[in-house]
Order: sequence, then structure tokens, then C-alpha cells
Amino acid sequence: MNKLKQILFICHGNICRSPMAESVFMHLVKARGLEHEVTAASAAAHTDEIGNPPHRGTREKLKEVGIPLIPHRARLLTREDGEKYDLLIGMDEYNRRDILRIVGAEKACKVKCLLDFSARPRAIADPWYTGNFDETYRDVVEGCTALLDSLFPDRRGR
Repeated sequence: MNKLKQILFICHGNICRSPMAESVFMHLVKARGLEHEVTAASAAAHTDEIGNPPHRGTREKLKEVGIPLIPHRARLLTREDGEKYDLLIGMDEYNRRDILRIVGAEKACKVKCLLDFSARPRAIADPWYTGNFDETYRDVVEGCTALLDSLFPDRRGR
């Protein structure tokens, strides 16, 4: 039996992009029947929002598209997360650098940016600043789909 793959999504405050990615990813996982093979969670690279629920824009966007929001309160990424999780997925280069600072450079092989898995690698803009949760959602879906396809190439789009 394969070991359960554990993915941790990380953004600056863990209230916009990373909880959106966690919810979208797990929605895709369930749609493909992979919930016994992979799981996800999310965390913050900074302490600004610790304990807060997901941003209203994230909650509203997920509700609009019919994706259940995974119950969540922002929590800080820890060094131990570098041991526990198989992949640590940031939303942009700043997140990637923060992740390495927290978990240690020796975990660099586990640290990626979400859209690195897509055909068009780029940062996912932070809707905290842009206010554009629609664009963030499209990028998150693209990245989560590409990530899932890379983890399970024989079960693409099922």
C-alpha cells in the first residue's frame, strides 16, 4: 500500500490563497476518488493573521463556484511541517523563500510554488492586495489541477 501523500499549501497570512488552494485541491481529490491517497492542509509564512478565518473574498468565491470551504483558522508554518509534509507549496517566490527560512534549506527539494506545476509557471497574485479573487481562483484551479496531474499522471482529469 502506498503512503498517504501529504501536501501543505502556504501563503503570507493563510487567509486567502492557501486556504483556497487547500479547499480546491481537496475538492479535486474527492472528484477523482483519491482521498485515500493524498491529503492537504494550509499554513501561513507570517504571523499577521494567526487564528483568523479565511478572508471573506475566499469564502464568497468558493461558495459561488460550489466548492466547500474546509473549516480553517490561520496557523503558522513550523519547522516540524518540513518533516511531516511531502510537499510544501507556496503561492509565490516570497512564500518559497519564507518556507525555506522556516523549515530549513535542507528541505528545499520539498518546496515548490503552485504554478510551477502548470504549463505557465508564475506567481499567484495575492487578492489581499489585488482584490481580484476571480483571478486568484482561476490560477489556484490551474495549479491544483496540474499538481494533482503530476502526482497521479495515470489518473488525469477523472
